[in-house]
Amino acid sequence: MSDKVTLEFKGNKYDFPIVEGTEKEQAIDIKTLRSATGLTTIDPGYKNTGSCESAITFLDGEKGILRYRGYSIEELAEKADFLEVAYLLIFGELPNKDQLAKFHSDIKKESHVDEEMKKILDGFPKSAHPMGVLSSLTSALIAFNPSSVNVTSENDMYHAIVRILAKFPVLVAWTLRKKKGLPLDYGDDSLGYVENIHKMMFKRPSEDYKSNKIVIDALDKLLILHADHEQNCSTSTVRIVGSSHAGLFASLSAGISALWGPLHGGANQAVLEMLEAIEADGGDTKKYMAKAKDKNDPFRLMGFGHRVYKNFDPRAKIIKVAADEVLNDLGIDDPILDIAKGLEKEALEDPYFVDRKLYPNVDFYSGIIYRALGIPTEMFTVMFALGRLPGWIAQWREMRLNNEPIGRPRQVYVGENHRSFVDVNKR
Repeated sequence: MSDKVTLEFKGNKYDFPIVEGTEKEQAIDIKTLRSATGLTTIDPGYKNTGSCESAITFLDGEKGILRYRGYSIEELAEKADFLEVAYLLIFGELPNKDQLAKFHSDIKKESHVDEEMKKILDGFPKSAHPMGVLSSLTSALIAFNPSSVNVTSENDMYHAIVRILAKFPVLVAWTLRKKKGLPLDYGDDSLGYVENIHKMMFKRPSEDYKSNKIVIDALDKLLILHADHEQNCSTSTVRIVGSSHAGLFASLSAGISALWGPLHGGANQAVLEMLEAIEADGGDTKKYMAKAKDKNDPFRLMGFGHRVYKNFDPRAKIIKVAADEVLNDLGIDDPILDIAKGLEKEALEDPYFVDRKLYPNVDFYSGIIYRALGIPTEMFTVMFALGRLPGWIAQWREMRLNNEPIGRPRQVYVGENHRSFVDVNKR
């Protein structure tokens, strides 16, 4: 196979090398394109443009493959916990027992959030969207940790990573408790990382906290499944903001804002809003499945199919089992969840959806679980951000350690040509 691509333009030929990844993916290296030919490329949405070489996540949408650092998502969800996966993504290898214990211990030591942060939180009305609150609080952490991270120091880098992994769950829990009108709570150092998150979010002031293994395991799996997903919108945002040498917290805050959009992290919220709309209209799932198949109907079935996965979403297969376990264990009688199960059953059996591989995706099942756990719909994207945190950190760290250049896309100008200024009295 040729190791180069030849471009012919205006009678001249230009050779560009082929870059091959470890999974045999191939890309044309065009970094000399403009200097050699005067041309740039146009690729709206960067659908065909690789912005970096990364060793973190491999994704094959056609085959339904997702791997973190070479480990399949199926094996990690079955055998690892979220903190192990976070360590793997960020540092490249699974931790041994001592490394994991130290990692968890160091996180616990940094879990205190300055009390003055509560004043910032108090400034938001209850009606504020939790993602706006979380983005602002994450950015505000910079004020309490003003020194920039020395990326050439492993020690500095490690402590910055531990600090955000420790404080971010507190901010998530406070955002939820603000929404619910509950007093702000700190964690319990005797609990595991995910169990502690659950306690901070849900412990009521008049009750003792009771852990539920099925719920914690489901939450753990959800966070693992969302931990990284290659160069998506929010991850690319974190990398491009970080490429200006903006700090870790500022880059993460930008990533949260990108994730907020309904075409990205807001998809699981959109699923529940769709289910609520169906319920308000009588709950007839067959009617809405017919609407979804009608090309002339503006209704869109949320949570089915995936922009990247052209066959099935491997994460959905894993979380479907967890969703069934949670619903069975909690014994929730909820018409919204009944509608969700009805849509799922019909989509898995209807030839229209099966032939087009429009299977329920991870957003469909994650929304079901979050609702079952009593998490408000507006908080779903916040939970997504909590899971994606280690992936963002890993991508930011990789970008800085590789000393990647500042992100600066080109454009093709289509505006007015040069024209002379006209005095205001003559316009």
